[in-house]
Formats: sequence, C-alpha cells, structure tokens
Amino acid sequence: MTYEMDIAGLKRELPLCKVTDDLYIGAFVMFGDVELTVHCAAELLKRAPEYDYIIAPEAKAIPLLYEMARQSGAEKYFLARKVPKAYMTGVFEVSVKSITTMSVQRLIIDTADAELIKGKRMLIVDDVISTGESLRAMEKLVTAAGGIIVGRMAVLAEGDAADRDDIITLAPLPVFNPDGTVKERK
Repeated sequence: MTYEMDIAGLKRELPLCKVTDDLYIGAFVMFGDVELTVHCAAELLKRAPEYDYIIAPEAKAIPLLYEMARQSGAEKYFLARKVPKAYMTGVFEVSVKSITTMSVQRLIIDTADAELIKGKRMLIVDDVISTGESLRAMEKLVTAAGGIIVGRMAVLAEGDAADRDDIITLAPLPVFNPDGTVKERK
C-alpha cells in the first residue's frame, strides 16, 4: 500500500508502514532522493524566519539540514547526535521517544557546538513532525546550550501535528487505517 502526495511541487508515493494494529503511517524518507531534498530545502528557506544557525536531529533530517545550509550559503550547521562520539569533548543531552522509534533515544551536542549556539538565533529543522517529542527534545537541547529558538520547520506535519501553528511545514501527512484509508482526525 502507498499514499501519493505532492511535496514541494513533486509527486511521491509513500509506502504505508504499520506502527500498531490500527495505525499505519506514510514513510517519508528523503535519503537518496536528491530532487526532493533540493526542492524541500528551497521551499522551507522561502518561509524561514531570520536565523543564525540551523540545527536538526540525527538521522533522517541530515540531507535536508545540509541542503538548507548549502542553499543559504551558511558555513556552519549543527546536528544533534544520537550517541556521543569520540571527538566530543563534553555533551549536552536530552532523551526522546517518537512515533517512529520504538525505544527512547538520546539527542546530544558537543560542548564546542554549544558554545557556538549560545546567544544565537536557532532554526530547528526536521523531516516530519508527528507527536512533537523530537521537537520538544530539540528545543530543550538548544535552550540548554543557551540558544534562542526563532523557528521550527519540517517538511511534513503528520496527523494532528498539521493543526499546530508553532511550526512551519510544507504539507500535511495523514495517518492511516490498516486498509490504507485515511484515519479521521479528532
């Protein structure tokens, strides 16, 4: 089963994936789709507030984060990692559980990155917002580093997240019944 949708002016077929017995989601994965990544980055940048740096959570938002930085001429962007890396001299850390990860995951930035973020206008970017847990974790991370959150953006808003007015998105993404029909929103 798939769901066809228009994303930043491009048609894509999203495979439907089981989350629970009565909930399926449309799998939106930008990895490998250069055309989609370039288009989504351009459309989000048109809507972006003034910012100093962009930050995104690892891993599905990485191509979007890079492409937005490249198109905007930025020389630096930040990635919240899931595990600490050997190069990190210290870490800021928060925990998150989202609809697409079956366990609690961590989001981490290096203390050197935190120093650069301190006092800067930060734009949080992700591929999809659904429950908002990843976004909340990113907000906590940026705030802990002393950054000023000036905007939140995602390519798609899944389910009830489409009703949020605190995040800029390109399109709504419904959630689905096991038979592939769109679930009624509450």
